Amino acid sequence: MEHAPPQFFHRGPAPVTRLTFFVLLSVLLMVLDARFRYAEPMRQLVALAVYPLQQLAIAPVSALAHTREFFSTQARLRSENAELRGEKLKDAEALLALETVRTENEQLKRLLAARERLAGDSIFAEIVYAGRDPFSRKVIIDKGGQHGLVAGAPVIDAAGVIGQVTRVQPLLAEVTLVTDKDHAIPVQVVRNGLRGVAYGSGDGTTMELRHMAANAEVEKGDLLATSGIDGVYPRGLPVARVVRIERDAAYAFAKIVAQPVAGTDQHRQVLVLARMDDTPAWSEESGRGARKSGRVKRPPRKGE
Repeated sequence: MEHAPPQFFHRGPAPVTRLTFFVLLSVLLMVLDARFRYAEPMRQLVALAVYPLQQLAIAPVSALAHTREFFSTQARLRSENAELRGEKLKDAEALLALETVRTENEQLKRLLAARERLAGDSIFAEIVYAGRDPFSRKVIIDKGGQHGLVAGAPVIDAAGVIGQVTRVQPLLAEVTLVTDKDHAIPVQVVRNGLRGVAYGSGDGTTMELRHMAANAEVEKGDLLATSGIDGVYPRGLPVARVVRIERDAAYAFAKIVAQPVAGTDQHRQVLVLARMDDTPAWSEESGRGARKSGRVKRPPRKGE
């Protein structure tokens, strides 16, 4: 009777045989795939099948990376915004300073042009501060007696008359503006030569042409310029422009309001002119010295 081992213990081919077979099969498949690309469709199918598993595996890492990038981007944006705001403020400050310097340069150019048009000496000055008295219109300039300023000297800017030096200190001087209630300046209408006296109204913005007849030939828009008859202001300097005229038959005089043409509240640079009547008084010694040098001075005027 033939005895056969149970199926449970049936081992099949030897392990070495199996190993050799599968090794040869693998090498054959690799050679065929490398030469004829037979396994490419299968490879793509397997890659497509395991793609969801790959994405599921890297999802936590991607989420962590995106979260870290989000917070780092937010922090970087806040920092950049803060830096940009700081740079904007710095640029704004620089632009404001540049605009101020540009305006002052333009004003100085206009003053230089006005100085060239005027005969006689003049001194550049800058307004330091306004007077402390709220009921007067005065400013303090940075030039004084040591710079050659004298009381009564006219002060102008590039547009016209600002006022007159009323008090002189060694290094500073006080200028009373044409809008001060106690200031008066002889003027004439440029259009027809009509003369009058313009007074400051005291409000700091306007002047009044007083004691003018109700039928005086003055019109709105007329330019008032210095007449030069006071011996202080040179003739022809612009002072104000007529902005309002009120005529009433019940009154003998018209109310004429004018607006100063000079920038009394706009610019800091001014020009102080030499007084027209600052020639030294005549004397025998000065006369003899003038005759020796070939220069003859005039006799003193009445009242000098």
